Amino acid sequence: MAESGLIIVDKPADWTSHDVVARMRRLAGTRRVGHAGTLDPMATGVLVVGVEKATRLLGHLALTEKVYTATMRLGVSTNTDDAEGEVTATASAAGVTPAEVHKGVAALTGAIMQIPPQVSAIKVDGRRAYKRARAGEEVELAARPVTVYGFEVLDVRAHDDVVDVDAVVTCSSGTYIRALARDLGAGLGVGGHLTRLRRTRVGPYDLSVARTLDELAQECVVLPIGEAVAAAFPRRDVTAEQATLVRHGGRLPAAGLGAGPIGVFGPEGELLALVEEQGRTARPLAVFAS
Repeated sequence: MAESGLIIVDKPADWTSHDVVARMRRLAGTRRVGHAGTLDPMATGVLVVGVEKATRLLGHLALTEKVYTATMRLGVSTNTDDAEGEVTATASAAGVTPAEVHKGVAALTGAIMQIPPQVSAIKVDGRRAYKRARAGEEVELAARPVTVYGFEVLDVRAHDDVVDVDAVVTCSSGTYIRALARDLGAGLGVGGHLTRLRRTRVGPYDLSVARTLDELAQECVVLPIGEAVAAAFPRRDVTAEQATLVRHGGRLPAAGLGAGPIGVFGPEGELLALVEEQGRTARPLAVFAS
């Protein structure tokens, strides 16, 4: 059996997240592989892949903070809000100043309501929005609350009738960077779309620990599941008696470690479970040891 743990992949451009999972199944020698947080084909960077028991961590890791570097083009709108779509409108952005860009970015920072792109994986009446959109349907998606913790403009470059904005975005799960590009352009009255996207961090895992598919083909580096949990979530060490309780799916008294998943480790340092505190108890989210 393959080792349970995480593989931090530096996803190449033009690969879907599913393509990466299929490749990692061959490299890891197991069908039990999944990923946390989809990256669009045009995007590159950190894709967290789980192997064996670590696939049960992925839903929790997908909810953590993410960081991206991006380039947003003002003056051109597309039907996908990124460079892979068809141009739907153009407007000269020659008069847009850096000060106006910074003002527009400030309006999209913090807790905001964001309408996802029409071409997204969100389900509408049981069908993916992108499938409906590609079938020619008009897809109306409801705005959703997301948090943009940081939206730092690195450079503003004007050429001809377009303006390119390089930025670093730190955001909550569920935030669409191409929707930020669309809304930045819309707020400035010229439209906009995303031309480049690289995810540099998911939770505690960044590009410094990511490996390309070629590198992983040479050596499939797996971060053991215990180390992965200890890096991503608060840690709680328990007694042998408590460990037995956890192994059987029992609840522990709360330890006041706050909201969100907590990694529970036994007396020998072995990962036992992820738990979540609710009131005076900590209930199991996933049990890894039996």
